[in-house]
Amino acid sequence: MPPTRSESPNLVALAGGVGAARFLRGLEPGPHAERLTTIVNTGDDRVFYGVHVSPDIDIVSYTLSGRVDTSRGYGLEGDSFRVIEQLGMLGHEIWFRLGDLDFAHCQHRTLRLAGGAGLATVTREIASALGVRSRILPMSEDPCPTVVELSGGRRIHFEEYLVRDGAPDEVIGVDLSAAQAATPGPGVLDAIAVADVILISPSNPVVSIAPILAVPGIRDAVLASDAPVVAISPIVGGAPVKGPADRLLRGLGHEVSARGVAALYRDLVDGYILDERDAALEADIAALGLRTHVMDTIMRDTTTSQRLAQAALELAAEGA
Repeated sequence: MPPTRSESPNLVALAGGVGAARFLRGLEPGPHAERLTTIVNTGDDRVFYGVHVSPDIDIVSYTLSGRVDTSRGYGLEGDSFRVIEQLGMLGHEIWFRLGDLDFAHCQHRTLRLAGGAGLATVTREIASALGVRSRILPMSEDPCPTVVELSGGRRIHFEEYLVRDGAPDEVIGVDLSAAQAATPGPGVLDAIAVADVILISPSNPVVSIAPILAVPGIRDAVLASDAPVVAISPIVGGAPVKGPADRLLRGLGHEVSARGVAALYRDLVDGYILDERDAALEADIAALGLRTHVMDTIMRDTTTSQRLAQAALELAAEGA
């Protein structure tokens, strides 16, 4: 059932990747979990080894369940890789690593999709089995592959760019046309419509947040909402905390800084949290018309994630 307005605030987060998952774990404990809906990027989805993999949905689900492998940054703690290793021995390319338990979740997703279930339903099933209390919604149930364009005319799926090729620096564009032709997933627009606070997670703005906003109706729903919108910078000290956001931003002609990301979001957000290492940029970001808050945004553990999440809610309350 979609959330309805209540005395407890309805929280909606746009999310994708490790940074988002770590931020969301600061909202999952306590009273916020029951009112939190996370709309997750599916531009990274792809079939590997015959199973449908949803990398961003899975990293969010695994992190919120407390079962993520923090040392690897993906997959499940304590998982083994016997299936992948055996496939490699049989001559298959195994550059995309799936643990055995992870593989089982993806196999379940594949079987259920083949049987006619929607991605939102399957996402709910897996999250529930893992003990996640909040709602996780795919941005769309349509195929929405994000394609990275490289110099020399090469066009590759984002997972090939990131995992197989190690995120090379010759990016000249990102093709979101599949997302632009998609339909919002079940419950997505309803969740935004009743949101009291909308949070843009510290995700890659080019390949995690932009694909969500590219799905017709989602950006307009955020713009039409009366809810305050707060974003957290994924760039700290001129570099991403994790991932290739710097190469993608630079390749698209954007400034690689907390200020550069704020400029990308200026038409959507009311508040913006930047790291204390970028405090010198606060005045420039405030000049864009955004309320700002400066703090240590590095999420080392659940406690620091909770601190950042609380700061985001407090900044949102200032604009309510």
